[in-house]
Amino acid sequence: MASKDPARFKYLSTLVAQKKTKVPIASGQHVLNIGNYVVRVELGTPGQVMFMVLDISNDVAWVPCSGCTGCSSTTFLPNTSTSYGTVGCSLPLCKQVRGLSCPATGTAACSFSKTYGGDSSFSANLVHDSLRLANDVIPNFAFGCIKSISGGSIPPQGLLGLGRGPMSLLSQSGARYSGVFSYCLPSFKSYYFSGSLKLGPLGQPRKIQYTPLLNDLHRPSLYHVNLTGVSVGQVRVPINPKFIAFNPDMGTGTIIDSGTVVTRFTQPLYEAIRDEFVKHVKGPFLTIGIFETCFDASAENQPPSVTLHFEGLSWTLPMENIYLHTSAGSTACLAIAPPPNNVNGALNIIANLQQQNHRILFDVPNSRVGIAREVCN
Repeated sequence: MASKDPARFKYLSTLVAQKKTKVPIASGQHVLNIGNYVVRVELGTPGQVMFMVLDISNDVAWVPCSGCTGCSSTTFLPNTSTSYGTVGCSLPLCKQVRGLSCPATGTAACSFSKTYGGDSSFSANLVHDSLRLANDVIPNFAFGCIKSISGGSIPPQGLLGLGRGPMSLLSQSGARYSGVFSYCLPSFKSYYFSGSLKLGPLGQPRKIQYTPLLNDLHRPSLYHVNLTGVSVGQVRVPINPKFIAFNPDMGTGTIIDSGTVVTRFTQPLYEAIRDEFVKHVKGPFLTIGIFETCFDASAENQPPSVTLHFEGLSWTLPMENIYLHTSAGSTACLAIAPPPNNVNGALNIIANLQQQNHRILFDVPNSRVGIAREVCN
């Protein structure tokens, strides 16, 4: 009579209220000497620790595997995992990563290539294995097992994609996290895993302001928001709405991104902010790297606040999120930049420097993004 109880118990256990899942985040500057943020995960059975870059603008996860050409010394070892498996080229998953066609006869592993960072690329096989995030285990998680890389931008221990596409962690975890996650990124100066990635609706902040999440038809994985203006001090800078408006057909507008370090604005918006900024601060102004408005940040030269206006909320950036200070002397720079040279900059990107010590919440089912101050250094 009780022979079916274990299966019944397992089913009922899935209906119990979800527990909080909190994965540590650290600045990659101190862990891997990179400008991105990393999460600590375990791949395989038994688990192999990897520090994967957190990237909300990518879907497919990938790690360097043993035997990889051009990879770092830390690689995932498939042969030691009892839960490892390959994905065939004829399976639907392979089409999701735009894998190479199957041979005319027989079958083969799903192979695919991908560019990253503008100047780097890799080739990989699509595989699956267990992924552990804190105390959660996601079985048969599909990811790229890198065989070779070229260029210097590939994260040394891989990348965990949290975009909105079918191969992202959100999609592969099914109903486990209900399409909700948030993160708090610590300062670049923080040496510890003091930041956190919270997965699922439990444990998310209740006091938080939201702005609508928009859908890009051409790049549906990106997290688009409606930026309506920018203020420098008390002055809302004059800008033609077409330079900040979201266009679902063209993919222009504003995105929130965890992988870009410095916020980039379209040239007209950047120039409007810069021109208003120099009215509030005493010169002379210096150019240091990509920053054109560096100044003497002495006590008598107080820079203005900068506020980003979105539909439904206004976000006044703390001083440490908008001004960078040189390591020696009293020089500081307004930490925003125009598009890089030779780039058609039609997209505004809110980058990770500006997001530090804030809880950024993504609620995909309800199409909204929340922002709240939270110190996680």
